[in-house]
Amino acid sequence: MDIKKEIESLKRALQQHDYNYYVLAQPTISDYEYDIKLKKLEKLEQDNPQYITPDSPTQRVSGEPAKEFATVQHRVSMLSLANTYSEEELREFDSRVKGLLEAGESYEYVAELKIDGLAVSLLYENGFFVRGATRGDGNMGDDITQNLRTIKGIPLKLMSDSGSADLEVRGEVYMPRETFQKLNRKREEGGEALFANPRNSAAGSLKMQDSRLVAERGLEIFCYQLIEHSNPDKYLLHFEALNKLKTLGLPVNPFNLKCKSIDEILDYCHMWEKKRDTLPYEIDGVVIKINDPSQQSRLGSTAKSPRWAISFKFKARQAKTKIRKITWQVGRTGAVTPVAELSPIPIAGTTVSRATLHNPEEIERKDIREGDTVLVEKGGDIIPKVVEVIKSERDSFSSPYQIPENCPVCNTKLKRTEEEAALRCPNYTCDAQVVRRIEHFTGRGAMDIEGMGMAIVELLVNNNLIKNIADLYKLKQSFLSELEGLGKKSAENLISGIEKSKSQSLDRLIFSLGIPFVGITAARILANHFRDLDILSQADQSSLEALPGIGEKMAESISRFFNNDINREIIEKLRLAGVRFKSDQATVGDLLKGKAFVLTGTLPNLTRDEASKMILKEGGRVTSSVSKGTDFVLSGEKAGSKLAKARSLGITVITEDQFIKMIKK
Repeated sequence: MDIKKEIESLKRALQQHDYNYYVLAQPTISDYEYDIKLKKLEKLEQDNPQYITPDSPTQRVSGEPAKEFATVQHRVSMLSLANTYSEEELREFDSRVKGLLEAGESYEYVAELKIDGLAVSLLYENGFFVRGATRGDGNMGDDITQNLRTIKGIPLKLMSDSGSADLEVRGEVYMPRETFQKLNRKREEGGEALFANPRNSAAGSLKMQDSRLVAERGLEIFCYQLIEHSNPDKYLLHFEALNKLKTLGLPVNPFNLKCKSIDEILDYCHMWEKKRDTLPYEIDGVVIKINDPSQQSRLGSTAKSPRWAISFKFKARQAKTKIRKITWQVGRTGAVTPVAELSPIPIAGTTVSRATLHNPEEIERKDIREGDTVLVEKGGDIIPKVVEVIKSERDSFSSPYQIPENCPVCNTKLKRTEEEAALRCPNYTCDAQVVRRIEHFTGRGAMDIEGMGMAIVELLVNNNLIKNIADLYKLKQSFLSELEGLGKKSAENLISGIEKSKSQSLDRLIFSLGIPFVGITAARILANHFRDLDILSQADQSSLEALPGIGEKMAESISRFFNNDINREIIEKLRLAGVRFKSDQATVGDLLKGKAFVLTGTLPNLTRDEASKMILKEGGRVTSSVSKGTDFVLSGEKAGSKLAKARSLGITVITEDQFIKMIKK
């Protein structure tokens, strides 16, 4: 066979297999057979590079990591949907639609599962995928084309003959549950922080700079909107557009449904709220849209949301189970926290066997007892908590739970102050506190010592190799490689990571020390002002309080920390080990000097950490609560009470895009 024809034949075959697998969910060959064909194509293209085309399955992954994502403008704004959790509000939405249309005019809805992922835009020109972007602020998004090319469900060339069609497709990128669980298991084995949920892991993956790493994450997509830029007046009902997406080779969720009435919509919502755990991916609600685009046009939009669509959000998932036992965890600051050990129960696709009880006050207020039957909820579908005790099912011989008087680890008498709800172990050398402090010090947001997870820290403490954070810098590779579970290579990597941590920035060092109430934002304020750990350690409480963003409670905690003999000894050991104490950061700008910012919600592209750094670098400050002294509230998706308070006080609310423009000025 002619080489060029053989390459074309293999390309078409692989594209068809991708379509069968990701769109039809009907694979016709095994993964092994697919890989054999792909390797054969790779070899042929390698030997005959003149025949490589952009739509080849071998071209999904780029060779070099991107340095940064370019910002692109959406041709049509990507508006977010208004949300409701209430059946009554859904009926009110229907009444508004009826009132805005002509009297007696008929209409129908399309109900779609609300995939819990990240919204993206895909642009096709002449049938070829040319650009992909995040939603961003709705008008501008990040160009993540290379990362989206790694998702096999996204065809690099549309399947049907689209001629010179200029198409835009919107969809939701997600991570299947099983893929998410495998990823977290792998991260746990490597001592890395776990992702909270599949949505976070999908969003985090798409923001990675190296598309080769994105390709390993197993992301998938469901498409839900078709925009024909080359023929904007073309009349196509929304449900018909979904079917057309499938003929173009794009994955569309199979459970979309046309509904004639709001009652049918509610039946659909209630059905999927009960069935959502049967799906291999996460959904957090149902999206309801008017089917007719001419009616959509007449209904119009507000500044943020279309009037012809709404999102019905499911309630947090709950389940009934028993508390087998109440145990207590000791944190790095000595706080002792109660945990309910539960009879395992499936909630939100995972088996829950533990739930936080927060503090002794919570136990006393809810009268929580061992042996109680309780209602457990996954708050935000992430962290399990005990919602209430079902007292009608309590055993007659049950007695109130006795709050412990001594530390469960070192047996030191616990302290409980009027100012705090928490119990505290005052023994600084308590093994549990030592482990937690070292784990915090080595963590990603702190000194970032790769591979030094909780299991390794416990191993080192239990073998008496370290007793505090400074002891890390005394470790020898020869000692580590002899420990059970640590080989020569792992020991070598740990020593390398420890050595590398000596050059971390001053703000990370301050944060890593674990000073009570000092988070990463406060650490940056301190680093920017004092620029030297020695100068900071000598600052008195009044000078600390004078700093914007450092209150009385925090200033007292910082002063107490540096006046503690044990802490001073450890800091001296860090100095002798060669840990950098001074900041080499450029002079702080004054663009935002004196301006107070509050961050709320999820920003489209920046993490809160990144946004805070930018504010501090320009002389601004970041506070945790909205008050009359707040100048700006930087708001993202799912903003809560802080946004409402800002509006009630007349405080300027800005988007990420407005913030970036402010910084660029």
